[in-house]
Amino acid sequence: MADQVLRIEIDGSAPTESQLRHLALNSYGHFTAMQVRGGKTQGLDRHLARLSLANLEMFGTELDGDQVRDHIRHALGDIADASVRTIVVLSENDRPAVLVTVRPPAGVPSTPHRLLSVAYQRPLPHIKQIGGGFGQVFYRRAAERNGYTEVLLTALDGLVCEGGITNVAFFDGTGVIWPEAPALSGIAMQLLEANLAGGGIPTRRRPVYLADLPTFASVFVTSSRGIAPVARINELDIPVDPELMKSVGEIYDAVPWDRV
Repeated sequence: MADQVLRIEIDGSAPTESQLRHLALNSYGHFTAMQVRGGKTQGLDRHLARLSLANLEMFGTELDGDQVRDHIRHALGDIADASVRTIVVLSENDRPAVLVTVRPPAGVPSTPHRLLSVAYQRPLPHIKQIGGGFGQVFYRRAAERNGYTEVLLTALDGLVCEGGITNVAFFDGTGVIWPEAPALSGIAMQLLEANLAGGGIPTRRRPVYLADLPTFASVFVTSSRGIAPVARINELDIPVDPELMKSVGEIYDAVPWDRV
């Protein structure tokens, strides 16, 4: 199962009981999530930059990217394919510690997403925070109980921001539009945004509101697991465009894989 934890290491070593007890009682930190295949991942430099920038803002110090990379490599060991989370938390001595979890590899769901919009915005949304925050988790669980697979976070005026654990993209028939709003800039989103135009699909950012949804030809989400179409938002059915998804998927798959 994808949620099964295969390995946990803190600063390159197996955690002690004391360290695990400390982590269970402290949830202040940030992380990045990646899929590893054959010992490689896409956008490794972006993952390391995300960690360093968030660390500077949260703890007042940058991270050594090479050391973080060594911790990831050590935790993987002989595991070639995996879901990896690199989490920076406060250690028992009140200093940042790098925790790496290794789980079985995961992919996108086999069926299109169904999104339920909620008027909720994450604090400091540009930081990928551990724990997700009470509101984010509450709304996602409530949406799942009602037959949805993900939430669509909006401002009070209906400005679309992001998914609960995804970025959302809208296709207007000519190009891809990313919502211009406070949100996490996901690594998959960054990689696509940098490569879509070169693959023949124009891309831009602009404000998107819930009232605009009927005007779009197609919608998809991106996350560390990949790219997935959206078939429904609230009560609105969204057409799934197989050709668009094929083209976007090929552009994303063409992004180079970096050796961890």
